[in-house]
Formats: sequence, C-alpha cells, structure tokens
Amino acid sequence: MESRAPYQGIVAEIRDRIASGRLRPGDKIPSTRQITREWGVAMATATKVIAALRDQGVVDTKPGAGTVVRSADRSFTRAIPREQDLGRDRIVRAAIAIADAEGMSSVSMRRVATDLGAATMSLYRHVSSKDDLMLHMADLVAADETSSAPPPAHWRERLEFSSRLLWTVCRRHPWVAEVLSMTRPRATPSLLFYSEWVLTALRGLGLGMDDMMYIHLNLFSHVRGLALSLQAEARDRQDTGMASDEWMNTQAAEIQEIVATGRYPTMEYLVTQDFDQNLDVMFEYGLRLLLDGVEQQLARGAGQGSS
Repeated sequence: MESRAPYQGIVAEIRDRIASGRLRPGDKIPSTRQITREWGVAMATATKVIAALRDQGVVDTKPGAGTVVRSADRSFTRAIPREQDLGRDRIVRAAIAIADAEGMSSVSMRRVATDLGAATMSLYRHVSSKDDLMLHMADLVAADETSSAPPPAHWRERLEFSSRLLWTVCRRHPWVAEVLSMTRPRATPSLLFYSEWVLTALRGLGLGMDDMMYIHLNLFSHVRGLALSLQAEARDRQDTGMASDEWMNTQAAEIQEIVATGRYPTMEYLVTQDFDQNLDVMFEYGLRLLLDGVEQQLARGAGQGSS
C-alpha cells in the first residue's frame, strides 16, 4: 500500500478537528508556523497543507484574520473565470488580499490561481514571476497614497510628508517592507514618487550627491526598518494570539531573574518603570531626530539656504 505524503496526514488531522467541532466555522486554523512547530515539518510542507485545505474548499482567507474554517453555507465550488476576465489587476488584487491576511510568504502563483479559481499557468500571461507580481502589488498599494495632493514646497515639510506617506503604505500593508530594498532597489512608478520627492527637496538645498543620497537612504532605512517590525509583529500576533505587551508579560519572570543578579543595574531600574512601546510614536520620534540633524548640518554650511 502506497504511503501518503506527510502533508496529507496533517490535512486529515485538521479536517478531523473541523468535523469534530473543535474548529468551528470562522475559527482560525493553525498557521504555517504553528504547523511547523506542532508537527515538526518544514515550512514548505506547512504551506502545502494550507493550500490543500483551500483547494478542498475547507478554509477561506480573511484579510486581517488569516486562514479560517469556511462557513457551512458556502458552496465548495468555484466559478472559473474566463481567461479574458482574469487580467493583471485582478491577479494583483487577489495577491494583495492574501498578503494582507497572511503575509507575503503565503503568496505564490499557485496560491493566487487557486483563490481565483484559475489555472496557475494562466497567470503567467499577465505577470512573469512572483517577483514581478510583488512589484505590481507594492506599486498598486502605493498608488492609493501617491495619487493624493502634491507634497509641500518647504524641504522639511516635504521630507516629513514623503516619509509619512511611505510609513502609511507600510502600516496598512506590512508586507511592502519586504518588497522594498535599499541595496537592490527596483523601480515602480508609484514608489518612485517617494524618492523623487525626497531627492528634489534635498537637491534644492544645494547639497552634494553624497549628502543627498545618505540623507535619503537614512530616512528610507528608518521607515523600512520599523515597517519590517510591523510585519514581524503581525506574524507573531497571528501565531501566538498575543499582542506584544501581552507577550512581554510572559517574559517578565525570566527578565527579573536575570537582572536580580546585580550585573545589569540600568536594566534592573528599567523593569520597574512604565513604558508603552508604540511603533507610530517611534516613527515620528526617529523622523524628528533625523530631520533635526539635517537642519544642524545645513546650519554648519553643508547646503545653500532652504526653500
């Protein structure tokens, strides 16, 4: 008798939980990371489990909630869209819905095709690869912001506007940070507006190329670095069911034990104080520090008069 693949056994176990009522319609099923921990399998196998359950019509992807048990009143049949109705925009929007709900790691050409009820190969007529798809995804969500009013004329207000715009895009879609790169950037029309606005403001100050680029890249790194934390927090919240402050409470006893040795007096002081870490506040705080530094550099004569 032919033995079944490991992922098939996990699929069967999750389906048993659904059939027995332990997982009810609307309940979240184990995430890919939870599957890797509970069953001791690789991430690729865990991803295959989720895909199989979706193919079988057992689960749905819900933006902001992850993968949940499908409601009993929903048909398991999918309408197959006509090829001429597929279109790149529909493919990109389907991929965005997956990434918003489960993170970029869950996006694949096969997964998008499954959610659309289309053949995987039909997607390649509209996007050449997953990398191409990711760029279109980032460009589309950025377009919603860059289509707003033009940035202010004053250099500092323009840098604040541009940085907050990029932060807003990443706040709404944390996976965008994974698409962005400082060392190997790839241009898309809507995302290129960010660099154009920032560099135009810096060029207007009479800065040299090195100053222009390093200020630009440090601002970009500030936004992207915090946005990567947003993505990690969204994933960890989905996996653990706990917000970051709730998770920190689970670590309190261990931290207290370490600092009680007397080797870390400042840390011992800190754990007695109240501090609510807020990434939005951290973004504004860091942005202010960076731009204050630019102002000081200008005052030392690095540039010629701001606008």
